[in-house]
Amino acid sequence: MLKPEDILDEVDKRLYKISEEVKFPLPKEDKKKIKEMLDYLKKSQIEEIAEKLNLRPGMGLSAVQIGILKRYFVIVEEITTEKDKEQKFKNYIIINPKIISHSEEIIYSEVGEGCLSVNRDVEGIVPRYARTTIEAYDEDGNKFEIRVREELSIAFQHEIDHLNGILFTQRIINDEQTKNTMRAI
Repeated sequence: MLKPEDILDEVDKRLYKISEEVKFPLPKEDKKKIKEMLDYLKKSQIEEIAEKLNLRPGMGLSAVQIGILKRYFVIVEEITTEKDKEQKFKNYIIINPKIISHSEEIIYSEVGEGCLSVNRDVEGIVPRYARTTIEAYDEDGNKFEIRVREELSIAFQHEIDHLNGILFTQRIINDEQTKNTMRAI
């Protein structure tokens, strides 16, 4: 099971390296890590479990964040509606992603971005595309395209940055004039 101490802190130099393309078939060890990453993120979003296990809530996690310099990440999106009695989640497993198109519209998260590798509050906004289309592979090596928007688009771009050795703290802007040209979500 993945633990908070397994996630690299921003001072770790591995986080600033470019991850290597994944070769298929995907090794069993990588499949196991993907399951652990998904499990960790889901538990981190369920308040009672997160509190009990002392987990910071997270939506995405890249392999590099647990010391594996391979181009894959997972995202766990909460999709609970008000009428649902229990939390529901949608899992995304993204291997060797490439952004193949994006909107011209730039957005930012009004509450700011966070990262499981950055254990501090960080002020400022991160400009991101409002919509992106990503080409990637699933665990079995099947190529697919996915179009994401708004919060999910931000999460995908954040994780792709990790694969390219970039932390969100490196993309922060504090310029009010530039901020006014973007939409907050």
